Amino acid sequence: MTITLRVWRQRGPEAEGAFEDHVLHGLSPHMSVLDALDMLNERLVGEGQAPVGFDHDCREGICGSCGAMVNGVAHGPVSETTLCQLHLRHFGDSDVLVLEPFRVGAFPVVRDLIVDRSALDRIIGAGGYISVRTGAAPEASTTPVRKDAADRAFSMAACIGCGACAAACPNASAMLFTAAKVAHLASLPQGQPEANERVKSMVAAIDTEGFGGCSNHGECAAVCPKGIDLSAIATLNREYLRAQLAES
Repeated sequence: MTITLRVWRQRGPEAEGAFEDHVLHGLSPHMSVLDALDMLNERLVGEGQAPVGFDHDCREGICGSCGAMVNGVAHGPVSETTLCQLHLRHFGDSDVLVLEPFRVGAFPVVRDLIVDRSALDRIIGAGGYISVRTGAAPEASTTPVRKDAADRAFSMAACIGCGACAAACPNASAMLFTAAKVAHLASLPQGQPEANERVKSMVAAIDTEGFGGCSNHGECAAVCPKGIDLSAIATLNREYLRAQLAES
């Protein structure tokens, strides 16, 4: 299998970037896009050139660090799939894959395909947690949780913080990410004591970090590798309104 990788190269946050074309032959359709990048980097290093910088960790679709744009789509054209799990069999022989970093103002480019997503960490730090004493795990039956609430919490907790939602949004909004974190804790009794302050602080952090506002385009849900849907944003809006009413 032959694939052309059109890769964005940028030495640093302040440097100018440009695309480079690299033709790779003898690829297996069972290889992932990251495997193809590994093959390219082996060749570049052998030629004395700088390898393409890209982020990754688990290569199992659970860490979210591998995110990049493939042909203009965050994580590529296959739904509910991370870049590290995107296999070449989804493309045709002699196809061109355009790889570029997430284009989000709050995600400055570090190098090539690597962006700094620490803005998402700061949103979590603003309130995406519960304040409980550490120690031995409590008995499971101490705080009963309804089955539907537990299922809802688990589905929202699936968010891996990859930032694809912001990259796909025409407003570069981090609303789906923030909403998943808010909806996760709002579904559980353990999250209720700090619910009002949590949602207000996290929404304020979105603005502080320079993300855009949500206008319900739905592009975020379309590219989410974990299938977080727009109902999360509805939950966030409800929680935010409730917090505002409680304050008045």
